[in-house]
Amino acid sequence: MNAEAKPFLKWAGGKGQLLSQLHEHLSVELFQQEFTYIEPFVGGGAMLFHMLRVFPNMKKVVINDINPHLITAYRVIKEQPFELIKWLASLEKEYYSLGEGERKNYYLNIRNFYNETSLDEIERTKYLLFLNHTCFNGLYRVNAEGKFNVPYGRYVKPTICNRETIIIDSELLNRTNVVILNGDYEQTVDYMGKGLNFFYFDPPYRPLNATSSFNTYAKGSFNDKEQIRLANFCKNLNRFSHVKWMLSNADCSAKNPDDTFLENIYADFNIRRVVASRAINANPAKRGKLTELLIKNYE
Repeated sequence: MNAEAKPFLKWAGGKGQLLSQLHEHLSVELFQQEFTYIEPFVGGGAMLFHMLRVFPNMKKVVINDINPHLITAYRVIKEQPFELIKWLASLEKEYYSLGEGERKNYYLNIRNFYNETSLDEIERTKYLLFLNHTCFNGLYRVNAEGKFNVPYGRYVKPTICNRETIIIDSELLNRTNVVILNGDYEQTVDYMGKGLNFFYFDPPYRPLNATSSFNTYAKGSFNDKEQIRLANFCKNLNRFSHVKWMLSNADCSAKNPDDTFLENIYADFNIRRVVASRAINANPAKRGKLTELLIKNYE
């Protein structure tokens, strides 16, 4: 079952196709002893579920994200998977019964309801998953008011209720002591365990150019000032001898050799490049291979 665990959401910048490369760059100490795994920007959770599958020696896992609806979804899948499956199956059946024009209206009505209505955790999560799997390109994007604004996607038979994934993900989230947080990433330092701690950071990427930015998965933006704050947070983690960390970000200098902003703010650390595929872009011609930075405080 563990081999089938995967993110229950599509997510811009998801690490599914990079997992083998990320795995190769993990600290060797993780294979030798128990440790606490901390992911301050959990997003779609590809790396999280990989770590839960591969490392039974994790004694605690701490995940965090600033997006409250995303974190609600993790809690629901951990604690109420079968209730969620029941409601998603009902939504899927109803959606499949509609014609194309009716489906678009159905989608827009749910999007409006999701944005404007106070919902309980199950309702919030079922509509989040519905919108994620039926919207254009599987994006999660909000406007300045924090409202989901992705247009309808024309899929013939999208999987709205992935029963197997929800059950397996729930089982993994319950196998280890998983702490689920919602807020600023800096709070995760308060949840470190005794002994070895390993942080994996996958923040909103610095845009490669002025038109490529996609970091509006929560209200507000992750600008250069925020990138510097994160770099300083990582530097401060080096005060602890029992902390290893790895961070992913865009390779801006590959696009513009003069743009060495990220290399400069992480100059004291080990910087490598990995090859990734860009799957989400409105222009198919702009999808494809590109390099990303992988920054570590260890060799």
